[in-house]
Amino acid sequence: MKAIILAGGEGTRLREVVSEVPKPMAPVAGKPFLEYLVLQLKQGGIREIILSTGYKREAVKAHFGTGEKWGVRISYSEEESPLGTGGALRKATVLLEAPDAGPVLVLNGDSFLEIDFRALAAFHSAKKARATMGLVFMEDTSRYGRVEIDDEGCVLAFAEKSAGSSGRINGGVYVLNREVLESIPEGKVALETEVLPLLVGRGLYGMETKGFFRDIGIPHDYRGLDEDPRRLTAALRLQDR
Repeated sequence: MKAIILAGGEGTRLREVVSEVPKPMAPVAGKPFLEYLVLQLKQGGIREIILSTGYKREAVKAHFGTGEKWGVRISYSEEESPLGTGGALRKATVLLEAPDAGPVLVLNGDSFLEIDFRALAAFHSAKKARATMGLVFMEDTSRYGRVEIDDEGCVLAFAEKSAGSSGRINGGVYVLNREVLESIPEGKVALETEVLPLLVGRGLYGMETKGFFRDIGIPHDYRGLDEDPRRLTAALRLQDR
């Protein structure tokens, strides 16, 4: 299975603390955040990675190169102008193998979800899903909104953001069939709001994990992870700094 990491976001909310590099390259315990995602993929048995880049993409390519240093093979899909998460995925499909190559693993480049990729792929296959999301429970979903599923994991609805509500949220890790990727319109498209909602009741599933989750999109959460990365390094079996 190949993986695509969506690493093209500008990270405007994070610029007050990280302005020199794109958001996925924000340093955490001496490493770019994106490097932890590459390490997670390698540990999960994924060796073929496409980095979908945009804003300040030169910094990403200069750091990772071909991926040889990490024992993976990295290629790049480069946005000349912002395409959104869905549009970036659509553009990256040209770097994938033949249409019968099977589903693709997709990760948001600004969040980390501790999840078993093989289990997620097996769940996707067992459900004969078109798209499967990694979900995580949070006591306060006000920043994210909730994902409602039935007992079989079939996604029933995406609930609006509301203060004080608990539930499952989208953890930013997906297994997507090729036909889903190729159905995304070219141009600027948001995966979360313009693609996934159209799949509700049409083969969209969610698998919950109890693992560690962190989104670095706002300064408070980024600073908290940089100051105390132990949960992240433990999830990857790395030495704490």
